[in-house]
Amino acid sequence: MVEIATLGTFAVAALASLFMAWAIGAGSSGSTPFAPAVGANAISVMRAGFLVGLLGFSGAVLQGANVSEAVGTELIAGDVTLSSLAATIALLIAAGLVAIGIFTGYPIATAFTVTGAVIGVGLAMGGAPAWAKYTEIATLWVLTPFVGGGIAYAVARALRADGVSEEYLVIVLAALVGAIVANIEFAILGSGAGGASIAQASSGWLPGPAIAGTAAATLVIAILWAGALAFDLRSGTEQGERHFLLVLGGLVAFSAGGSQVGLAIGPLIPLSGELELPLLAMLVGGGFGLLLGSWTGAPRMIKAISQDYSSLGPRRSIAALIPSFIIAQAAVFYGIPVSFNEIIVSAIIGSGYAAAGAGGGVSPRKMGFTVLAWIGSLAGAIIVSYAGYAAIAALLL
Repeated sequence: MVEIATLGTFAVAALASLFMAWAIGAGSSGSTPFAPAVGANAISVMRAGFLVGLLGFSGAVLQGANVSEAVGTELIAGDVTLSSLAATIALLIAAGLVAIGIFTGYPIATAFTVTGAVIGVGLAMGGAPAWAKYTEIATLWVLTPFVGGGIAYAVARALRADGVSEEYLVIVLAALVGAIVANIEFAILGSGAGGASIAQASSGWLPGPAIAGTAAATLVIAILWAGALAFDLRSGTEQGERHFLLVLGGLVAFSAGGSQVGLAIGPLIPLSGELELPLLAMLVGGGFGLLLGSWTGAPRMIKAISQDYSSLGPRRSIAALIPSFIIAQAAVFYGIPVSFNEIIVSAIIGSGYAAAGAGGGVSPRKMGFTVLAWIGSLAGAIIVSYAGYAAIAALLL
């Protein structure tokens, strides 16, 4: 029999989680995936907000488990488990920082604030730093600007090169994206606790070893993607590129939901065990919060990122979204909380510098303030959460 006090404290923490999910949907999860497409005039701001909400919800339910469990159980070492009070404080502080970013027009990195807040309250409870997990997280965060920006720069330069057919290069990129999609793991395709990819699930229908079947299925799916885009390009290069850009935006939006929902519901996972609440139910609730945020608050940030950072065309937008999709799926697979603001902005800068003119239209001053906001949000979340939990716990416990 669950005590009424436990239900009450969980309800408060759940409301904080819903608010965090809304803030994420209005900010990083809802704004960044389609920002390059909006900048390239491939889709309107309001339509982008509508689609990103639906796709983010789908990604949250189908791919949100890994990051959710990492945020809830792997950021603090020792025998410390987040309490309802700690989860509530962490979520409210992180959501407040993200909301500041939404209304000021600067993309605060949600992953930085949530990670910092959970670490802060966990240490205040007497937990030990989880250095191994911190190393994984820090490695991804540090490499993201270089890897994402570097790939975006290389793709954008290739698309602008005179000696390479733009249509053929875009078709090759479509084949690459198709191969990646074929190997993304989905919970509904797996058996037991693990998921499986489309290629893995299809390999069972083919003769021979499983690895050969997976490779064959990947090749077939890549060819289908390339063929579909090649057919579309026959109606016009620009039209085909815009369609490809919209597909990429949808894939990034789906990936955003799979990663970002864990930042909202992750702190609640240790509490859900007491109520025997299934993880799927929490993912659905978190995904619903993301959807509401995307529909009500994302358009402001979509406009800020798409117009303030760089004037994008279809080629530069494609160059920005491909590394964003790759990095996002890598983070989901390894269960690492990642900032979509950092991913997409770094890719936009990389593609921007490949354009003619110094900086490709990127504002160094605004980017400097953005980087400072990212660093400040991590450090501030740790400090404020630690102090906040210590002060409230001293009064209540």
